[in-house]
Amino acid sequence: MRAAFINSLGGPDVIETGELPVPAGGPGDVLVRVEAVAVDHVDRFVRSGAYATPTPFPFVIGRDAVGTVVRSGEACAHEFAPGDRVWTNSMGHHGRQGTFSEYVLVPADRLYPMPDGVDAVATAALLHTAATAYLGLFRHARVAFGETVVIEGGAGGVGSAAIQLAAAAGARVVATASAADAQWCRDLGADGVVDYRAGDLPARLDAALTDGADVWWDNSGRNDLDLAVPRLAHGGRVVLASGLGARPPLPVGGIYTRDAAITGFAISNASVDDLAAAAAVINRTLAAGRLRVREPRVLRLEQAAEAHRLMEDGVKERIVLVP
Repeated sequence: MRAAFINSLGGPDVIETGELPVPAGGPGDVLVRVEAVAVDHVDRFVRSGAYATPTPFPFVIGRDAVGTVVRSGEACAHEFAPGDRVWTNSMGHHGRQGTFSEYVLVPADRLYPMPDGVDAVATAALLHTAATAYLGLFRHARVAFGETVVIEGGAGGVGSAAIQLAAAAGARVVATASAADAQWCRDLGADGVVDYRAGDLPARLDAALTDGADVWWDNSGRNDLDLAVPRLAHGGRVVLASGLGARPPLPVGGIYTRDAAITGFAISNASVDDLAAAAAVINRTLAAGRLRVREPRVLRLEQAAEAHRLMEDGVKERIVLVP
């Protein structure tokens, strides 16, 4: 099978495209023919070694995939039959071979059915971001109905998904985004949008947050705690899930005098039960047509190294590869 893989850690140039054997699998595994895979920032961190995790070489990169079942092991044949359309979003980490290939072998407990009638490319583009948004909001920040949630970087992949899921759960959402992206955020469900490029950002946030923020999630990676903490409500929670090298000052007094908390998480550490809970929500919203994603840039599998270079150069749009 054709695959994009690495034989050493490093920059995008270590990515090779070539032939590898189709994996055989065990009784609890499902062989999936890949239709589309997403390119995620975490793939860059694994490839470079910035995110330390076992990578048995040759190591196929890639986290997410949409595809069709080819065969299932005897222990999971009752769950997945040949021809079933399925998806996964937790490969390419902790020694599990990734998805950038014509076929991927997925443990059955990391594989989910695909709702009828949804597009493979669009779905691949949102699997990682939507699951991250779900876990950040509900597993870690414990967002409740009626709370106010600030989503910085609201027009990005995770930010867009977080706006939609928080609004659907009955939260009041205030997003930061450029003026060009403001309407997109409003269309997703944001009650207010603040232009982060405006020189009076703190004052604009103060006007939008008359009672403070119950949850503050910065998806830009800046993690400006001096901006966030003074605007938290009593018991507010700050979510950290980006900015691998960020070293922001920590306003200690503002945290403990508000009974506030800072919680960090990486979807890579999520349990199979948490991932399954996220998948159930994603599938319900996909089936109802209530989970939107911007049209991604589509490249061929052989362009995996180029896709990683584009991400490292700061391209904001989601990128999807097709075999």
